[in-house]
Amino acid sequence: MLEVISFILILFGLLGAFLPAIPGPALSFCGVLILSYIPGFQAIDMDCLIYLGLVAGLITFLDYWLQIYSVQFFGGGRKSTIGVIIGIILGFILFPPFGIIIGPFFGAYIGALYESDFNQFRALKIASGALVGFLCGTILKLSYSIYSLWLLVSYFLW
Repeated sequence: MLEVISFILILFGLLGAFLPAIPGPALSFCGVLILSYIPGFQAIDMDCLIYLGLVAGLITFLDYWLQIYSVQFFGGGRKSTIGVIIGIILGFILFPPFGIIIGPFFGAYIGALYESDFNQFRALKIASGALVGFLCGTILKLSYSIYSLWLLVSYFLW
């Protein structure tokens, strides 16, 4: 029974790597946590479990921070950064689950338009930073979820 619950949580964690409304690393960690309590499962000790929990928290933080940082890296200023934050919130509330992808992009774009005196090319470049940040966060979440799935598969193989 615990194996099934662990599998479902890790599967939803894997889906959460692509669907921003689902907290992928947190669900994958919960699946691994349940997996560690199965008698006979030797792959995870307490130190590894603490490490995996810290990494899940760090990835969750980085997923949102990378969008903001990449906008600034691509030349955005205060208005673009505020646009990303507003876009994340409004996208999540108004258009789940895809709004969290397009919301920061359009928020950064609108903020960059105001910053650059309506220079559309520069605004598009800055808004692309939000998309780059989203893709980097997705890669991090996907890597963590695949590792969690590997731990589950290794339980059944060995």
